[in-house]
Amino acid sequence: MHIQSAYIAIIRIFAYSVEHFMQPNLIDGTGAIEALMMGKVKAGFPSPAEDTREKLDLVKLLVRHNASTFFFRIDGVSMVDADMDEGDIIIVDRAVEPYDGCKAVCFIDGEYTVKKVKLRPGGALLLPCNEKNAKYRPIPVGPEDEFLIWGVVTYIIKKA
Repeated sequence: MHIQSAYIAIIRIFAYSVEHFMQPNLIDGTGAIEALMMGKVKAGFPSPAEDTREKLDLVKLLVRHNASTFFFRIDGVSMVDADMDEGDIIIVDRAVEPYDGCKAVCFIDGEYTVKKVKLRPGGALLLPCNEKNAKYRPIPVGPEDEFLIWGVVTYIIKKA
């Protein structure tokens, strides 16, 4: 699978491909866009609009570790049951410690992929999240595999 970083207008991100060594791009907030948060909106019964406004800095909201956070565009459909649809943007943080059940960008045998990670003694199991397509099978990872959990998915950005 070939994953490319996404260019997002919110922040300055440099495009790169997985054939090159991935270096963190500094996210210093200088390219951040502040928008007005208009307040809460009810998803149940309608109510009069609140007159509450605050500045919303999307970088501060979505990025915990500036130097180790990357954006990727999803290419493929193996993770649709994890709400990662083709074209969505995922935010991946390399500073977050991988944990059992996390969704992560992983490097295995020369390729990058995003999967749900099931940690187990001596390795891991990379699980696709698409029950409707039997083409996607779990990928067992053992000591003989060239394997790295590259970063943990912290947010998914979807288009409405």
